[in-house]
Amino acid sequence: MVVQQHRLRGGTVAVAAAVVGVTALTGSLSGCSGGRADARTGEADPTRTVRDASVVLAHAGTSKTRTSMEMATGGTRVTIRGEGTYDFRQRVGRLKVVLPTDASGAEEHRPITELLAPGALYMKNRGAGVPADKWVRIDTTTLTDGNLVTGGATDPAAAAELLRGAREVRYVGQLDLAGVRVRHYRGTTDIARAARAASPQVRGALAAAAKGFANDAVPFDAYLDDEGRLRKVRHRFSYLNQGRTVAVASTTLLFGFGTPVEVRLPDAEDIYAGRIEA
Repeated sequence: MVVQQHRLRGGTVAVAAAVVGVTALTGSLSGCSGGRADARTGEADPTRTVRDASVVLAHAGTSKTRTSMEMATGGTRVTIRGEGTYDFRQRVGRLKVVLPTDASGAEEHRPITELLAPGALYMKNRGAGVPADKWVRIDTTTLTDGNLVTGGATDPAAAAELLRGAREVRYVGQLDLAGVRVRHYRGTTDIARAARAASPQVRGALAAAAKGFANDAVPFDAYLDDEGRLRKVRHRFSYLNQGRTVAVASTTLLFGFGTPVEVRLPDAEDIYAGRIEA
């Protein structure tokens, strides 16, 4: 699939800027469902099915999640991985994000704890001069990518809601995904259209992304189970950063539906208000 290129308006943004050192590392290494049935396949209308994925997840409630974000530039590829739980009704979640190793193979950073909430991303063990016992709060509605890339893990709700702008969707076929039968759909989603159709909790972040990317088209592969629940989605972003093209593939896996999710947002005194090193 061809990856669409996006140029961020108003200047460049460091790759996964909220995840300390990833851009530097890269440079160093370079050194529910429904609708009309398809007459050919008998499947429900693929575009409507994919657009409804976030609504089905809200009904499902909660799940476990694994994420990965692959970044490639100058022939070098790095991967950031996350794991945790998410509540699709409250739009809150908790992830442990593991950064890649440095060129010598030693771990550069401790795992980062991320709390996801409507319009906000909280990060602990961020580094960059932030005390270990403090959180950093980022307003995702001010990010030029709406936190689709910045946090090193796309918010699961945003990943699903981004499909509300799906177009040119085709049904690929069925396959087995970790023991679950899923239907595979492929297409392109429009960030601006998704923002307009998104739930209020996610709309601000996606609206910011729609303004930040010069090209709204994002290719995707989505995998839904027999109940219409999104089990896996892979989005492909690409943009220019400091004169280099950076390709990003963000993958979100969802499983363990019904898992209890407990997220307690930090108190004001636990949020770092000082200067964060570049």
